[in-house]
Amino acid sequence: MKSDGIAFGIAGILFGLIAGWIIGSQYESARRQPPSATQAAASAPAAAQQQAAPPLDEAKVTAFRSAAEKEPKNPAPRAQLGDLYFNSERFDDSIKWYEQALALTPNDVRVNSQLAMAYYYTNQNDRALAQFDQSLKIDPKHIKTLLNVGIVRAFGKQDLAGAGKAWQQVVELAPDSPEGQAAKKGLEGIKSASGGK
Repeated sequence: MKSDGIAFGIAGILFGLIAGWIIGSQYESARRQPPSATQAAASAPAAAQQQAAPPLDEAKVTAFRSAAEKEPKNPAPRAQLGDLYFNSERFDDSIKWYEQALALTPNDVRVNSQLAMAYYYTNQNDRALAQFDQSLKIDPKHIKTLLNVGIVRAFGKQDLAGAGKAWQQVVELAPDSPEGQAAKKGLEGIKSASGGK
């Protein structure tokens, strides 16, 4: 079976699971903020999340922009703006802010990985993979980055072997984590689509 045919075969199996994971658990920083509409949307079923992006919280945007202007060397408000725009599926805007944050702290693994996913969502798959490489140079065992590498390889590049390799690393590093469970499902999907090979 051709690799693009296999990719489409597993797409149906994995899309809901992985889309839900991406939207629901990407933001470690969300745990530090009080519950919001963004977090409520993240806990909704994947199908509902695909219908509409959460609205952009303009008050938070204004506050973080003000903080960024007052503190030109502080990456935090820039990363938070990137997260706000990412959560609202305004990926071009999130890219701008993540890039500014990384200009100040290039070794932030989470922001590197988030920027890579924003590139992926703007159909810049090669750029996404290069950014993931940067993230993995900083932390070769960052499971969210490894899971996302598999997603981009499977769905963006139709590289199921590369996706399987990344997901296998996630399973080996953190088999019982949400990322490990998602990676196991991805590996099962690849195996099922390729006739159990």
